[in-house]
Amino acid sequence: MDYAKLAQQVIDGYKINDEEALSILESQDIDLLKLLDASYQIRHHYFGNKVKLNMIINTKSGLCPENCGYCSQSIVSKAPVEKYPMMKKEEIMAGADRAATLNVGTYCIVASGRGPVNREIDIVVDSVKAIKEKHKDMTICACLGILKPEQAEKLKEAGVDRYNHNINTSARNHSNITTSHTYDDRVQTVERAKAAGISPCSGVIVGMKETKQDVIDMARSLHVLDADSIPVNFLNAIDGTPLEGTHELNPRHCLKVLALFRFINPTKEIRVSGGREVNLGSLQPLSLYPANSIFLGDYLTTDGQPGDADKKMLEEMGFEIDLNPLKV
Repeated sequence: MDYAKLAQQVIDGYKINDEEALSILESQDIDLLKLLDASYQIRHHYFGNKVKLNMIINTKSGLCPENCGYCSQSIVSKAPVEKYPMMKKEEIMAGADRAATLNVGTYCIVASGRGPVNREIDIVVDSVKAIKEKHKDMTICACLGILKPEQAEKLKEAGVDRYNHNINTSARNHSNITTSHTYDDRVQTVERAKAAGISPCSGVIVGMKETKQDVIDMARSLHVLDADSIPVNFLNAIDGTPLEGTHELNPRHCLKVLALFRFINPTKEIRVSGGREVNLGSLQPLSLYPANSIFLGDYLTTDGQPGDADKKMLEEMGFEIDLNPLKV
C-alpha cells in the first residue's frame, strides 16, 4: 500500500476503510518507516513539530470497587499499591505548581473509584479554582470515574477544561475486561462531559487480548465520540491483577497502532501514554511521529521515564513543547 498517498487523501478529508486500516496493523516491519513517515505527514499538517505535555496526580489511590482486569487499584487486584483517600486541596495545588515549573500544559487530576461522591467533587472544585487563579494558562483535566450530569456541570463551572474517561477497549471486548460497569456507562460519561461544555478526553489500553479488528473499532469509536484528546496506553501487566503475565505487544506493533489512530483521528491529540516505556523501549522516540502528546513523569501506580529524559528526547528529535494544549 502507498501510505504516503493514503496520508494525503486523509488530509484532504478521506476516511480510511477497514481494509486499509487492517493493512496498517498488518503491515510488514520492513515498511514501518514508510508508515511512520506517512502518519507524520498527517500529524505535521495539523500540529507541526509541537508536543503537548501532560502530568498526572493520583489524588486517591486504591479503594476501588470495580473489577477492571488491568488495574492494580481494583477490588480484584492483589498488587501491593498504596491506598489513601482523596488528597487535600493543598496537596493537589502543590502538584500543579510542580507541573508549571516543568512547562506542563495539562495537569490531570485523577482519582480511583467508580465515580466521585459529592465531597470529592467539592475538593476538586476548590482545588481547580485555586489552581486557575494562580496558573491562569494551565489546562486542567479531571479523571474521576463515572459522572452524574450535575457533577459535570460543577466541574465546568469551577474551570475544568477537559474530562478523561477512557473507553479502554472495544464494545465487543469490554465484558472480558470488566463486568462491574458497561461500555455504555463509559460512553455516557464522555457524553455528559461534552454536554456540560468540557473538552472530552477518551482513550484505550492496547494489549488486553483484543483482536486487530477490536483495535480498529476502538479508533473508530473515539472518532464517533469526537474525543479531542486520545490517550493510547499499552498494557503494562501488573503482577496481582487478572491480566498478570499478559505480554502480547512488541514495539513495532505499538507504532503501527499509533499510526492507525492518527489515520483514523487525523485532527485529534494522540497521546502515547501508560506503558510506553515498557512496550516501546528504545523505539519510544519514533512514537512521536504519529503521536503529538506524552505524559511527563510517573503514571498512577507505575513509574514513567524521568522527565529530564523525556525533554532530552524531544529536544534531540527537534520537537518543541506546545504551550497551548487545548488547541486541537
